[in-house]
Amino acid sequence: MDVKVTTLAGKDAGKVALSDAIFGLDPREDIIHRVIRWQLAKRQQGTHKTKGRAEIARTGAKMYRQKGTGRARHSSARVPQFRGGGRAHGPVVRSHAHELPKKVRALGLKHALSAKARADQIIVLDDLTFADGKTKALVDSFAKLGLSNALMIGGNEIDAGFKRAAANIPNVDVLPVQGINVYDILRRGTLVLSKSAVEALEERFK
Repeated sequence: MDVKVTTLAGKDAGKVALSDAIFGLDPREDIIHRVIRWQLAKRQQGTHKTKGRAEIARTGAKMYRQKGTGRARHSSARVPQFRGGGRAHGPVVRSHAHELPKKVRALGLKHALSAKARADQIIVLDDLTFADGKTKALVDSFAKLGLSNALMIGGNEIDAGFKRAAANIPNVDVLPVQGINVYDILRRGTLVLSKSAVEALEERFK
């Protein structure tokens, strides 16, 4: 699959061939869904917690005598049915992460890239460098390319000027090629790859 390469200024910079083994698959929603669930579960903090009856700071003395009051028999004020008591079966600190085979993760990334390619939502730039470092100038460049909601994937290192200029632009994310992931690909409208990112992806999936 041949894709036109452009510059940030919107000028033609030749063509690049995208591998059909990475960008030409028939996207499977079930695999993409599994990978996104794995990603979101892994990053969930899991720090929500309530106190159980053993953690409540209250007296351990019996509330009132066992017999003769006409009321139910109670021993502790820490139990869940009383105001200020511990919560029964409440949330505890835990990890929400679950396992997903590496092959499925890799396949999910390929299918996400293929889904973008099939929807004609991939743009290849010759490089992601921006010497000016000014946000306004980069916004003008994006307007020429028709970019308003995009994920920008650079090479192994992102140019400091480009990263600084793009930091304050809403709905634009910038990642090195090592950080490319299914969730970020699908949450943005357009996927913008540099030529070095395309080469790195093809090397990765050899």
